[in-house]
Amino acid sequence: MRNWNILVVEDEFDGQQVVGKLLEYMGVQSDVAGTAEEAIDLLGKKAYTAAIIDLALPGMNGMELISVIRSSDQTASLPCVMVTAYHSSKVKKEALDAGFSGYFPKPIEDTTFIRELERLLSSN
Repeated sequence: MRNWNILVVEDEFDGQQVVGKLLEYMGVQSDVAGTAEEAIDLLGKKAYTAAIIDLALPGMNGMELISVIRSSDQTASLPCVMVTAYHSSKVKKEALDAGFSGYFPKPIEDTTFIRELERLLSSN
């Protein structure tokens, strides 16, 4: 885990802080993008272990972003996890069908998030 570098795509400062602190606790480096467009720019410049993507972003949303990620040879296999406050079984199914590797409703439950993120990334 110490050599992981995760891209956090979250427009809300509080969400950035929560995920950033959890990753820091795990000893994981991270970069933050406040929009999908910033995320695309960062993904073109740097290799990441995974991306944690909020559904509701200004401009292009998380579902649109995963489509861009999956359509690029450079990032097609990047593990991506959705986080969202708009949780429902329908949203979860749509996220997983769209190509997300995992899904977490907000508010994020610390222990579950850490355990599941570790499991998802260790299996890749």
